[in-house]
Amino acid sequence: MQYALIIYENEAESYPARDQDPAWRSVLESHNAFAGELAQKGLLQGGAGLMWSDTATTVRITPQGRTLHDGPFAETREQLGGIYLIDVPDLDAAIDWARKLPIAANGSVEIRPCLDMPDPGEG
Repeated sequence: MQYALIIYENEAESYPARDQDPAWRSVLESHNAFAGELAQKGLLQGGAGLMWSDTATTVRITPQGRTLHDGPFAETREQLGGIYLIDVPDLDAAIDWARKLPIAANGSVEIRPCLDMPDPGEG
């Protein structure tokens, strides 16, 4: 079963110096090791870290039409930082991996099962 491990952190609190912050660099190194372990076990299906939330652009869709906005969709305390797509036997296994995920002390990991979609171009 595929699960998305979705990482949320408070960028301003966790990494005040952004790219120059030693904590940020340390977490990136930890992510490399984490992704390597998943890949070695054949569990990693995909994923990506995301640039800072202020680099986001959002297309908002309403009955009145589509509008373009600078920044993320929602103003929240935590920002979406990245995602891992893993293929594990069950939710318990996904929880075990989420508990190992390297994030800041004030972050969270949302675990979501993925829809079973046909390959593009199939019936």
